[in-house]
Amino acid sequence: MSIFNGKDNKTVSSQESISISNMIGKGTLITGDLETAGNLRIDGKLKGNIHSKAKVALGNGSLVDGNIYAQNADIEGEVTGVLEIADTLVLKATAIIKGDIITNKLVVEAGAKFNGTCRMGEQASMPKEYIKTEHAKVENKKATAV
Repeated sequence: MSIFNGKDNKTVSSQESISISNMIGKGTLITGDLETAGNLRIDGKLKGNIHSKAKVALGNGSLVDGNIYAQNADIEGEVTGVLEIADTLVLKATAIIKGDIITNKLVVEAGAKFNGTCRMGEQASMPKEYIKTEHAKVENKKATAV
């Protein structure tokens, strides 16, 4: 896989792209899905899904209304959606998670808030189709329980 580097019309390989960092600054609102092979830091707001083959970091005061799929993630802000992290998810003291977590390793600092279900280890590598089906079943149960 190659991606355009935006500087001199050259492409970079997937291996080189891991070192590429992307940032969404404070006061910025983006609507739509983001996909990157490199690291991503968000201090602003995003309404959409994130797909990263590297690390996603959400700063204090950030907001993501959508699902996050990444290799690693550090969360200080707020997420409403599913977090599917292949390796390590770190919830900092200011993190607020409203949704399910699927990860291999989870670190939760005192003060972090999490409302949802959590699957770790082997369960974290379940096919996305299964996860979507199971999530839909949970949503249906919540809807009928009211």
